[in-house]
Amino acid sequence: MFFVWNILSEASYVFRAPLVTWGIIQSITMLRSYFRIALRHLRKGGSFSAINIFGLAIGLAVCLLITLFVTDEFSYDRYNDKADRIYRIVSDLHVNGNGINGIAVPSPMGPALVMDYPSIEKAVRVRYQDRGEMWVRKGPEKVMESNAVFADSTLFDVFSLPMIAGNPHKALVEPYSMVISERIARKYFSGTDVLGKTLVTDDTTTYTITGVIRDMPAPSHFHFDFIRSMSEKKFNGGGRWINLFSATYLLAKPGVTTGDIDRMLAATVTKYIGPQLQNEMHSSLTDMAKNGDYWGFYSIPLTRIHLYSNVTGEFEPNGNIQLVYVFMIIAVFLLLIACSNFMNLSTARSADRSREIGVRKVLGSSRRDLIVQFLGESILTSCVALLLAILIAALLLPYFNQLSGKHIVLNVLGKKWIAFALLLSPLVVGLLAGSYPALYLSAFQPIQVLKGRLSTGFKSSRLRNSLVVFQFSAAIALIIGTLVIYSQLNYIRSRDLGFNRDQVLTIHNTNNLGTGANAFKEEVEKLPGISGGTMTSDLPNKAYYISRGYFNHVTAKASETVLLGSWQIEANYIPLLGMKVIRGRNFSPVMPTDSSGVLINETAARLLGYTDPINKSLYTGPNPVTAFHILGVVKDFNAGTMHKKIEPIVFHLADDNRAISFRINTRNIPGLIAQIKELYQSMGGQAFNYSFMDDDFNKLYQSDERTGKIFISFALLAVFIACLGLFGLATYAAEQRTKEIGIRKVLGATVRDITGLLSKDFLKLVFLAILIACPIAWWAMHQWLEDFAYRTVISWWDFVLAGAMVLAITILTVGWRAVKAGMVNPVESLRAE
Repeated sequence: MFFVWNILSEASYVFRAPLVTWGIIQSITMLRSYFRIALRHLRKGGSFSAINIFGLAIGLAVCLLITLFVTDEFSYDRYNDKADRIYRIVSDLHVNGNGINGIAVPSPMGPALVMDYPSIEKAVRVRYQDRGEMWVRKGPEKVMESNAVFADSTLFDVFSLPMIAGNPHKALVEPYSMVISERIARKYFSGTDVLGKTLVTDDTTTYTITGVIRDMPAPSHFHFDFIRSMSEKKFNGGGRWINLFSATYLLAKPGVTTGDIDRMLAATVTKYIGPQLQNEMHSSLTDMAKNGDYWGFYSIPLTRIHLYSNVTGEFEPNGNIQLVYVFMIIAVFLLLIACSNFMNLSTARSADRSREIGVRKVLGSSRRDLIVQFLGESILTSCVALLLAILIAALLLPYFNQLSGKHIVLNVLGKKWIAFALLLSPLVVGLLAGSYPALYLSAFQPIQVLKGRLSTGFKSSRLRNSLVVFQFSAAIALIIGTLVIYSQLNYIRSRDLGFNRDQVLTIHNTNNLGTGANAFKEEVEKLPGISGGTMTSDLPNKAYYISRGYFNHVTAKASETVLLGSWQIEANYIPLLGMKVIRGRNFSPVMPTDSSGVLINETAARLLGYTDPINKSLYTGPNPVTAFHILGVVKDFNAGTMHKKIEPIVFHLADDNRAISFRINTRNIPGLIAQIKELYQSMGGQAFNYSFMDDDFNKLYQSDERTGKIFISFALLAVFIACLGLFGLATYAAEQRTKEIGIRKVLGATVRDITGLLSKDFLKLVFLAILIACPIAWWAMHQWLEDFAYRTVISWWDFVLAGAMVLAITILTVGWRAVKAGMVNPVESLRAE
């Protein structure tokens, strides 16, 4: 028996191999047949195939670009080996109606956390002094450099900043030591072999170069070129817990969370800050809490800073997680619109293939075979669209980089998951776009088809109509969003800010003239075309300002202290910038006692509780407490961006020679700037740098401008893709109703009548899309405007204009094809009859 079983087993193995081989051959033959049929139908489809492929290609190209953008946004700071264990401390203070939320924290905080909590391995302080600007002497000339910071020697223990030369553990230990980037080393020394060489900064301090690091990767929330040792600086706090000093980063042990660190910070505030508040400001943390005030700090993971943090003092402008989500939603919408085109055209053209399907079913094809065939055609279309999409993405990438402010490279093979997603996308898109047509077409009954009982022509379809409505709803919502964004930007430009930023020229870094800065200002004021000048770097187009604590009586408690912006200005500052003193008087250059006087704005007067602040005392301190008398009240004006409310400000009469602004009244601006530059250089100034106040103001809204441009670009793409599908449907409708149109023309119908006949169904769908899109767009834009303290009103005209634009585009798209169909000679239409 065992012998017989072995013989049968061997026999089955011998015959099984050829059967498997024959099955594989049959499968390959079948797939080849499907492929040939698919190619034949693509060629036969003509303009419909082109619309499908081009529409899908645009959707896939936008998805690819947005995927690259989103990947770049989420990759920030992940180059650090310990990125998941690095946190930054953020200050969050609120005192008597005003507060500070920024990266600066007390100097002793980092070292105290390391000392008190073993779960904190390292801490590093980074101070971004004077906006990171620094003068560097290069031979006989001075060069203004940016991205200069002071940092602790633990910087390289926390962050992964590979060194080309030097010892990372010792590079910043000694006073007056400096680490520079590879770019700076090549710029100043033509190479990286620079250890032991020196650089002179700000004409006063010589630093020895102790290390060279590789240039920091682009996806980083900071980029430092000059890192100076923190050890020699005297402003490192000296145990002061109330002063905010520098950014502080922590390296925690594995397993430590933000919640753990926040609890440590709360305990640290109680242990160290509480006693100083009690001694110097006569208030406890409990007293502050009773008044709704707080003096707190929280942590944010390093990898979340770029997208989730936008506090005062950021090293560089950060991204916006909401914008990333909007991009992702837009990408999905555009791809769905393109897929909707495919479904619409495939189902609309069902009559063309009905007889083919009937014959195939009679000859033995199963529904499964037909589904596989139709899905194969869809996937093949997607493959062709993908190749075209990569080409379109490559062509659009420079424009997209310009819009988004990125430097993205189209390297699809650089990231394995993107390459895998691209290879998978034709399958996913093919199945998504072709699933319904495949199920719909394969369900035709052969008897009804061959007897001609299947309804033909462009008939009503709930799914098809729903897809058209979805396409145009998305397009209309994007157009409304674009109109609201530009309305807000126009509101910002046209709003009365409380000062005049037009025709104001600012010369920066004039502090390198030293004591000659005032003489330079006086010489420039003598030039024709100059109305006047004022010397200060505290200008209303800055992103943020220094705040100090002020109070209205000597024994004030912390809860009675108000955090106010502290500006240093000259007497002619207020009139030069077109501001108004609405109570009291301005500073006077002929009154020496004004050096102990201050001006305050209306918001500061309200926070201080003054009904009549003129000649009242104002104090700051606490060590030492300094008294000032209030000379006047300045009418409120918008400083910084309109994303935040008007801040309370105290103006001090003091010299600040870091910048000088001039009001100009000449048309020969290039000639005037050339004269000013010549004067600047003749007085020993180097690296002449200037800007116009209105340009600096506009730079504050670059992110909003980019958002608007991106929205309008995507809105146009959405409308274009939707119109591609609409054009295809209108064309097919006209073809299917050729004989009907011919009969109507014989009976007296005009071209106008034919156009109305073919257009009315589409216009109904567009009207429905408008009704759906308007409330959705209103809600989305209302949420976006909430980010502005001062904002425009969403006008009903935005909705009317968006709807009118889409209706006009629809009429042009459908009407053009309808007119063409209506002008066909009815003899040609009816000849087949």
